[in-house]
Amino acid sequence: MTKGKKVFSIIAVLVILLVAAISYYRYFFVFGEGVKAGELNYVVKKGYLFKTYEGKLIQSGIRSKQTGTLQNNEFEFSISDKAIAEKMMANSGQFFELHYKEYKHSLPWRGFSVYVVDSILTSKDLPK
Repeated sequence: MTKGKKVFSIIAVLVILLVAAISYYRYFFVFGEGVKAGELNYVVKKGYLFKTYEGKLIQSGIRSKQTGTLQNNEFEFSISDKAIAEKMMANSGQFFELHYKEYKHSLPWRGFSVYVVDSILTSKDLPK
């Protein structure tokens, strides 16, 4: 192998490793994990090529910037597991505590949101 080919091979390998590391960080590295609680507004299955489950949770009672008022906070998320999505669809309007993972960017087959719900911690009926 000539010196030029060897240098080119080393540079090519380094570029491939760099692209792989950046791709992992942007799309697969779990940036944060947490729990959100609130009333489930909806869960839908949608998408053009990749059908994913998307939902919205309404967290009420968050203080507003305006004195003396309350404001709702909405948490939009994707759902990683069909069984979790179906359980949530069957119980829309209930209070849920959801565990989620936050990624830096979304992937088409993972959903539209960077927040991906991976488990239901608790669910209960809201008082009427």
